Amino acid sequence: MGAGSSILGADGEWGLTSLGDMPESCVAAVLLHLDPPEICQVARLNRAFRGAASADCVWAGKLPVNYRYLLAFAAAADDEGADGGHGNGKRCSPTSSKKDIYARLCRPTPFDFGNKEFWIDKNKGGICISISSKAMVITGIDDRRYWSQLDTDESRFHHVAYLQQIWWLEVDGELDFCFPAGSYSIFFRLHLGRPYRRMGRRIWGAEHIHGWEAKPTRFQFSTSDEQHATSEYYLDVQGRWILYHVGDFVVSNSDELMKLKFSMLQIDCTHTKGGLCVDSVLIYPKEHRHEKANIIHM
Repeated sequence: MGAGSSILGADGEWGLTSLGDMPESCVAAVLLHLDPPEICQVARLNRAFRGAASADCVWAGKLPVNYRYLLAFAAAADDEGADGGHGNGKRCSPTSSKKDIYARLCRPTPFDFGNKEFWIDKNKGGICISISSKAMVITGIDDRRYWSQLDTDESRFHHVAYLQQIWWLEVDGELDFCFPAGSYSIFFRLHLGRPYRRMGRRIWGAEHIHGWEAKPTRFQFSTSDEQHATSEYYLDVQGRWILYHVGDFVVSNSDELMKLKFSMLQIDCTHTKGGLCVDSVLIYPKEHRHEKANIIHM
């Protein structure tokens, strides 16, 4: 089927029409059923598609229902970066086009002194959050006999907490946030072994890895509306970043602030353990597709 077709005109002569002759309103009705990357692709077809692909009526349904709350976060971050900081480029307000707002929210927005970030998934518009190890309370973190901070480009925060050896492992964190209604999954991002680069190659050291086979590590979370989950895993995968699934929770009210607490525990003091990198806690929509991620579920 081609881009053009023949029709019989009012004067009895055959004429030629194309996709460019479609009214923008009709094109917009079609684009409502596409995902954002697909909308951007078809915008290249012609002027009618390009105009419809920028229409607010198309992008309004792609935004999270509480996008104004998220945009306020983004605006605050942009203002903090206005004087040579780490602003995220073009500022948006609630009066900006819905397409511009969507594009802005797709870029990571730091908060809590840069130790947490949120963004929306460019494919589906779901909210994603990453919480750095620096935003967590880690037992013994200030004692260099046990922990050290490693600079690395393998973390979105460019640093991780590295455990050399400890008896009592406890990592706690919390988050207050208005999530759009939906189902979410929580993960700890961990790595057994110390990653680094030599001669441009990615390698890792296993010299401190020990103690994880004796007992499983416990992960748990709870929410302010009394949802909770617990999972346990033996940490035995070395040399790769792993997402350990803690559990899932459901948000029913997009305007209600939810308080989320999470933790990681291995407190059997009969043995030490070490050689672990703690990067972050990640929160994704439950249906999120994880590309190139190693995920472990119960």
